[in-house]
Amino acid sequence: MCIIFDMKYYTTPIALTFLFTTLLNEVSAQQTQAKIPFTIDQIWQKVSENNKAVQMQDLRISGTVENIKDAKAERLPDISAEGEYARVSNLPIYKNGLFHTPAQMEVVHTSYKFGADAYLNLYNGSKTNIKIAEEKKENEIAHEQRNLTISEMRLRATAYYLDLQRSDIFKKLLLKDISDQQKQLDEIKQLQKNGVVLKSDVLRVTLKLSRQQMALVQLNNDIAIANQKLDILTGMPDETLVDPVGDAEADLPVLKTYADYLAEAMDHSFAYKISEKEGELRKLQLKDVKANVAFKLGMFANYNYSYPQILLYPYSIAVYGLGFAGLKASFPISSFYHNAHKTRAAELKYQLQEVEHADTQDKIRQEVNEAYLRYRESLTRIDVAKENITQAIENLRIVNNTYFNQLALVTDLLDADTQLLQTRFDYAAARIAARLQYYQLQKAIGNL
Repeated sequence: MCIIFDMKYYTTPIALTFLFTTLLNEVSAQQTQAKIPFTIDQIWQKVSENNKAVQMQDLRISGTVENIKDAKAERLPDISAEGEYARVSNLPIYKNGLFHTPAQMEVVHTSYKFGADAYLNLYNGSKTNIKIAEEKKENEIAHEQRNLTISEMRLRATAYYLDLQRSDIFKKLLLKDISDQQKQLDEIKQLQKNGVVLKSDVLRVTLKLSRQQMALVQLNNDIAIANQKLDILTGMPDETLVDPVGDAEADLPVLKTYADYLAEAMDHSFAYKISEKEGELRKLQLKDVKANVAFKLGMFANYNYSYPQILLYPYSIAVYGLGFAGLKASFPISSFYHNAHKTRAAELKYQLQEVEHADTQDKIRQEVNEAYLRYRESLTRIDVAKENITQAIENLRIVNNTYFNQLALVTDLLDADTQLLQTRFDYAAARIAARLQYYQLQKAIGNL
């Protein structure tokens, strides 16, 4: 259902109330499906199992496993088979030169051969072992990258989950405030009938109530948007309504020292491990390039059947077989000058990775320090917000008494109401923000 209206026809409080009631009914109709309770651990489990970014990392890991098997297969001998069939023309003999008719010598017009050969590498500068080690290192990096992706997706899911929790708290506070404002409006209307207050007071309270109702509509939409984002991230259908069951008033984790968190980060940080393993990979690649100068040694064997026998004299119009077996050694002399620049390039890549690893350490320290300070700041913000609620309650009590005793303006009363609601919002937001900051700190040290 779509409502189209012109604001100039809806300037009365009754019309505004009807409009917002209609909008709220539409939102409620869209949320008739029962919510499913989820803890944060259950959401994390869904992310690990169903998130598409994690699934892509799983496929990359599977690819590295196949690359390891392929590298190990290089240890097996190379075996090939071939066959050839041909029709042979007569052999022209130019006894009097190319410009005279040649004599035609009859030959066997059918020729064929088939056979097989094999080569087993015995030594090639350990390039096969280095290749296997490289692929294993790629597999280790892929595993750490998967862990990092899971951590990032869990943090994002946590943000959506806490956003839902915060919005639910805001909604309860807003609904209670709307109920209180409605009662207060009834009292002011009664005073206006008795001629105690002006009609403008009634209009101002009514307009504030209308704004609160509009805020409720927006809040319901915010919940629906955050819910869909969480559904997509966890791989659940869009129609799944998540009910965050975590206790928003539960005690927050105790803050440890920055040195403790930094030590944990250097032991568990996925980004640090990835950078470290990439350095090890560059070192292996440098060894692989240097191995290009090594000699090669291997065993070979081949056997072929041919027809006719015209390889050895006397010729024979018959099938014959011939085989060879032995050791084959080679040394790439040209690699001494061809490989020099390749080696230097590999050394520079290794040095570059060492600098990048040091830069990664700096970024981890900065990330841990920022998350640590922000979490400590959020804990302080909670205490301030809690104290502000106490002050706002007392302020509202004073202003409420003075207004109904005709000693204050209605604007003072509305401001006091708004301040109390805002402080409650701030307190709820501060607790949710503190939890998010804590999870960001856990992600920075590799524990999420």
